[in-house]
Amino acid sequence: MSEKEDKNKKDSESQVLSRKELSKRRFLTGATAAVGTAGVSVLAVPFVKSLEPDAAAAAASIVTVEISGIPPGGHLTTSWQQKPLIIVRRTPEMLATLSQVTAMLKDPDNKVPQQPPYAQNIYRSRKPEWLVMMQVCTHLCCSPSYDPEKGTVTPDWLGGFFCACHGSRYDLSGRVMHGSPAPANMVIPDYTFIDGDKSVQITGLEKKSKLC
Repeated sequence: MSEKEDKNKKDSESQVLSRKELSKRRFLTGATAAVGTAGVSVLAVPFVKSLEPDAAAAAASIVTVEISGIPPGGHLTTSWQQKPLIIVRRTPEMLATLSQVTAMLKDPDNKVPQQPPYAQNIYRSRKPEWLVMMQVCTHLCCSPSYDPEKGTVTPDWLGGFFCACHGSRYDLSGRVMHGSPAPANMVIPDYTFIDGDKSVQITGLEKKSKLC
């Protein structure tokens, strides 16, 4: 074999090896890209799922309470999210006291968002006679007692809620009184009447409201 033929053979073999090496590199690159893409997909799934609302938690936050058996002046205590909640059916006499204690209140107009917009009124409710409220003192999360009788807490007491832990007082709408360590009115949850007003469905709290 001549020197020229030997050189041509080596060049041909070199080209074959180059093509094989190139194909191998392309395969490895493609495989790496595929694995990389798969890795991104695998990582993305739990991240996306973490952004989805927890349906079970949302369902657990909805509580329905039957109120048809509560007489005028009566009340019912229950819980929402393991926190005490009270429902009071106020009488006209009880409602009349709300305008009589205005000067005694820290936030009589409910300017601090401790209630849904529809409850930003003197009654702090959808309907005047019904008070649906978290029975949690905004000072240190104690549970105030419900004391509707006049004169039971102080001589000028017209009825309301009294926290024995540190002496915070609230009127019959859960509005905090001057001289109380509690900084804000008690929280009104988001709720609606259902079943022809026979039941109340509590669905959550306003984002800006603070229990304590």
